[in-house]
Amino acid sequence: MAIDLSDDILQDFLIEAGEILEELGEQLIQLEASPKDSELLNAIFRGFHTIKGGAGFINITPLVELCHRAEDVFNALRQGDKDVTSSLMDVILKVHDVLNTMFDEIRQGIEPDDADKALLESLERLMDDDAETAAPETTAETNAEPEPGETVASESADKPASNGDNDDITDDEFEALLDQLHGKSEEKDEAKPEPASSVEDSVVSKANDDEIDEEDFEKLLDQLHGNTSPGSTDINADSKDKSVKENKQEETAKASAAPAASAAPVAEKVKSDSAAKPEKIPGKQPAQQPAETTVRVDTSRLDDIMNLVGELVLVRNRLSTLEASTTDEAMSMAVSNLDLVTSDLQSAVMKTRMQPIKKVFGRFPRVVRDLSRSLNKEITLEMMGEDTDLDKNLVEALSDPLVHLVRNSIDHGIEMPDDREKSGKPRCGTVTLSATQEGDHILLRIEDDGAGMDAKLLQNIAIKKGVLDKEAASRLTPRESYNLIFMPGFSTKEEISDISGRGVGMDVVKTRITQLNGSIVIDSERGKGSIIEIKVPLTLAIMPTLMVMINNQIFALPLGSVVEIFHLDLSHTKVVDGQEVVIIRDKAMPIFHLKDWLIESGSQVDNKSGEGHVVVVSAAGKYIGFIVDKLLGQEEVVIKPLGALLHGTKGLAGATITGNGKISLILDVPGLMSSYAGRI
Repeated sequence: MAIDLSDDILQDFLIEAGEILEELGEQLIQLEASPKDSELLNAIFRGFHTIKGGAGFINITPLVELCHRAEDVFNALRQGDKDVTSSLMDVILKVHDVLNTMFDEIRQGIEPDDADKALLESLERLMDDDAETAAPETTAETNAEPEPGETVASESADKPASNGDNDDITDDEFEALLDQLHGKSEEKDEAKPEPASSVEDSVVSKANDDEIDEEDFEKLLDQLHGNTSPGSTDINADSKDKSVKENKQEETAKASAAPAASAAPVAEKVKSDSAAKPEKIPGKQPAQQPAETTVRVDTSRLDDIMNLVGELVLVRNRLSTLEASTTDEAMSMAVSNLDLVTSDLQSAVMKTRMQPIKKVFGRFPRVVRDLSRSLNKEITLEMMGEDTDLDKNLVEALSDPLVHLVRNSIDHGIEMPDDREKSGKPRCGTVTLSATQEGDHILLRIEDDGAGMDAKLLQNIAIKKGVLDKEAASRLTPRESYNLIFMPGFSTKEEISDISGRGVGMDVVKTRITQLNGSIVIDSERGKGSIIEIKVPLTLAIMPTLMVMINNQIFALPLGSVVEIFHLDLSHTKVVDGQEVVIIRDKAMPIFHLKDWLIESGSQVDNKSGEGHVVVVSAAGKYIGFIVDKLLGQEEVVIKPLGALLHGTKGLAGATITGNGKISLILDVPGLMSSYAGRI
């Protein structure tokens, strides 16, 4: 049956319950490390309870049923009737996975099916082990938001009935009284209490007949409101005795005047009279509720605003160019003000699109936990810089590549516990995931303390697969050898597994990072571990570039790829193995004439005469020089997609409009090297 996605209540539920479900995923992993954390147990219980309540309101029965079973398990855990074990967590984490699947179906407008019968039976078996000691369902319902007083009350629920012959109050009556005293009137599916008036008559008649003496009545009220704990001493005993007597007299008068009155006012009166009231200070107004400081906005609106800001940036660039050719001081000031306001607006809009990378990092504790169990490895995950912000589109785009890299570190990098112990390492390996902001880029690091990479082994695999010949492989540096794993079909494992791919994963990761205008490099030390570094821009919408000219045509090089710039006498170049190079700081660096690729296809320039500017760029950990005719300077550009005729052109990342109103092509450095030089 289809679900009406236009329902505002449903959309609110999906947003709020979705956030709770995401948080539950992190809390469940934390719980396995801290099984006795009562606050964590209560938080998880409340999470399942809240999702169940919302799903029940919009009548999504499969969600209600599954959350209800999970809620029962966590009620038993927080009451101490059960212990957190690995097998129990396996079942609960499976419940979390199924809930995520159900939510995905609901977001698509599909009514979710009931949870798998085997999963429900597993949850039942968890409860059957302690069926006799498990807390009643009513307690679970009323304690959805536990407070200190409620815990004491639940522990002493049988105390009033144990004084003398006071067996007239039933458990259901007491639960109803507990709900009324805490202002809860929600109906329970499992236990239906007697009408409120009968509960009132029972309690009041007990007070009149002195079946509950003054001291017990006082303790009951104090415990229900969390004022004291059993066995504690109250320094205001005399004043409380007086208060109890007055309460009983009032209650007796009210009961005789209107025996059929509702119990809610009575409960409210008892609560207000017994609790200590602060005196009202003249002229002091009660504290106002804080105004709501957040509002939900559809992401498409943010995208529209970002596009408009991009157009404004282009207009600013155009005006700045025009202003440079005039001597009008007033116009110069106006353009300067516009430049300042546009920069501030651009920064503000970018911040509205920013999300903490925790949105990505949050899934890794579960990934590491599941993989370590399946591979029989002991692994600890450390995460740093989770609050680092970057564009929401990048957060979504980085998710899959990072998951693959972490899985690869666990499968290929971390050794088995016995092997680690033999080599003098702790049995438990460590994978560290970190994020830091460096200027207008984000640096991500995946580091492990595993076996590291063997450069010679990687070279031999490359030779065996026909990727390199022996001579070319021998000239590779260790870092260049490590980057061989990004080649299509390259794998260091003989056996195919579902853990870290089938030898086609790492090249896809690199391609995806490159599409994000980012870079990825690997460093490793045999026996010590490996480090994978990913560098991506803060946003994909606006990019700082270096504008260069080639044969009177303007091109933009992403500034994040530019390392340095220098002037070159072309007669000083050399040729090594057919490749033109220039010696920089006693090292040979390959250089290429962009004119050969972009302007005069098929023709070669004279490399032995003239002068040129060399822009050194970084590509896959290598430094390469591009020779250009002229340097125009740095400029922020708005990336525009290529038209149908140019779409898919090798070496081009997009286009933009320059300050002089002309169209400029944005170059894709890795794409250029792969397409024209046969490298990377």
